[in-house]
Parts: sequence; C-alpha cells; structure tokens
Amino acid sequence: MDSGLENIVAAETILSDVDGQNGRLVIRGWPVETLAASMAFEDAAHLLWDGFFEGLPDVPELGARIGAAREEVLALVAELPAGLDVVSFLRAGWALLPDDESLEAAIRLAAAGPVLTAAAVRRGRGQAPIAPDKDISQSADFLRMLTGKVPDPAEARALDAYLVTVCDHGLNASTFASRVVASTRAGLVSAAVAGISALKGPLHGGAPGPVLDMLDAIGTPQNAETWIDGALARGERLMGFGHRVYRVRDPRADALKVAVARLPDTSGRIAFAEHIEGAVLGRLARKYPQRRLETNVEFYTALLLEALGLPREAFTSVFACGRVLGWTAHAREQIAEGRLVRPQSVYRGPVPEAA
Repeated sequence: MDSGLENIVAAETILSDVDGQNGRLVIRGWPVETLAASMAFEDAAHLLWDGFFEGLPDVPELGARIGAAREEVLALVAELPAGLDVVSFLRAGWALLPDDESLEAAIRLAAAGPVLTAAAVRRGRGQAPIAPDKDISQSADFLRMLTGKVPDPAEARALDAYLVTVCDHGLNASTFASRVVASTRAGLVSAAVAGISALKGPLHGGAPGPVLDMLDAIGTPQNAETWIDGALARGERLMGFGHRVYRVRDPRADALKVAVARLPDTSGRIAFAEHIEGAVLGRLARKYPQRRLETNVEFYTALLLEALGLPREAFTSVFACGRVLGWTAHAREQIAEGRLVRPQSVYRGPVPEAA
C-alpha cells in the first residue's frame, strides 16, 4: 500500500513528463522553458488538445472560437449569487456550462475562466463586469477585463508565459481528480469542476498569495535572516519552497523569473525576492541537510502576477485558467482509455463476530 500514491503508476500519458530528480518538465515533447518563452495561450490549447478532438482547427481559428466563446459566456456572470470568493465564483460559473465531452465544451471552459475570474474580482470591488473583446488574445482580454484598458503587449506576453507554464504538470492532485471524474463519462465540465475543487486546497494551488504575504512580512533585506529563523523555529512552512515531486529546483520557477524580468519596473522587486530566496535556501539546507528543499513554481508566480496587478485572492483562479487546458486534455485521454478508475483499499476496521 502507498497512501500518497507516489509510487503507483495510474496512467500512461502523452501529455507531460515530470522528472523530479533532474528538474525537467516536458509538455508534449517541449521543455517548459521553451513553451514559456515562445507560446501564447492559444498555442498551448492547440498543443494539448491536438489528437483528442476531431475537427480541431488551426491555432488562429481556435483562438477566434475561444474569443467568440468569451463573449457568449458573459451571461453566466449575472446568474451567480453574491458573496462568493473568486475560486467559488469560477467553480460555480463553470458548473453552469453545458456538460459533455466535445471540443465545444473544452473551448467554453477555457473561454469562461478569464471572464468569470475578472468579473469576480471586479464584483468584489463593487465594479461592474467588463464585456469581453473577441478580437484580441485570451491573455490580453483577461487583463483588459480586469482593468478596463488594453494591456501593454509585454504584459499580455507575461501572462501568456504563466498560463502556458502551468497548463499541465503530470498526474498532480487536480489532474488526477479530473481523470477520475472523466472516467465515469460525466463530461468535461464535471472533470474541470473536480479539478478546481482539488486545486483550491492550500497544499496544491493556494500558495502564491502567501509568498507575497511572506515577502511583505519580511519587509527589508536586513530583516530576512531574523524573520526566517523565527518562522522555522515556530515550525511554519516557508511558502514557495519545496515540492512533492521535484528534488531539485522546479524548472517552472526560472521560466517565470525570466518572464517577470521582462516587465518594466520589476528589477527592485526581483532583487529583493532573490535575496529572500537565497536566505531561505541557505537556512533550509542547514536545518534539513538530508532533504532537498528548493524553489518551486509558486515563488516567481507570485512576483509575476503581482507585477501584472492581479489581486492575491485571484491567484488560484488564474492558475485554474491555465491548468484547465491540461484537465480537459487528460479527461479526453482518460475517456479514450475507456477504463473506470476504481482502486482498491485495505480494510482496517472491526471484523464482525461469527454468528
């Protein structure tokens, strides 16, 4: 028995390969660093969905269909109740979509993510939602729906880098949940709702915001060592460090560090973060000499999303807006497998007495 399933192979996939020993992530044959530097959201959608949907159009046409779907799903915003946090708003909105296994379902899920996330943020600020613009890219429209202005191309490119970097990552908790639901033939929307329900847990997708909380609490480089020592003495987890799979540096961290460095006026924040990163890694190495605890994707995710003006309460939903591409691709791959996921358990409870 392996209660965490680390050593259990539950699927064969052509989607991504996570090499935790060597710090490598390959998505459909491409190193994640290459994808982050060269692909837009629409390219990643085509890459992951290719071969899983009949009639998948080329990238320009796929982008146009995603753009049109953004306009169509705006009506969902008015159907959602007040008082929902951003993740719950996205999950509830997705749950209202028609649920089947078609390309149209995947497109609607991808398109609805930015529309619902931006509307949730604006609703929380007492602002009306901004209607989508189908004629610009997914990332540019995402930022426009948040702020009301068309972003600088560098900003849209940085958000593309993030969404592409997190689009798939092996059989993580949310992707496994999506595949389990897909194996029941419940539909892609049900699979995505299962995925985001797993992602909202703080041990999976909820750490980028607390990275910024940590940086704020430290305040200045001079406070770093004292603050870190105190946190470790109290047994607190240092957010942005350590990973369930990677035993070396998470390759996505450097891909996103490069992306945030391309944005204007970020050099000071990056320098501060690098100082904190070095201090944390040094102390973790001394405290846990038998364990490799390295920087993970969340550390530089936090800096990138902060630089783009995204609020911390939206970080997990933005993550889901990228990962939904992987969830839908894995769902279709599991459907093609044609096998209901049904593992065994070992009963350890009381045994009834013989009659």
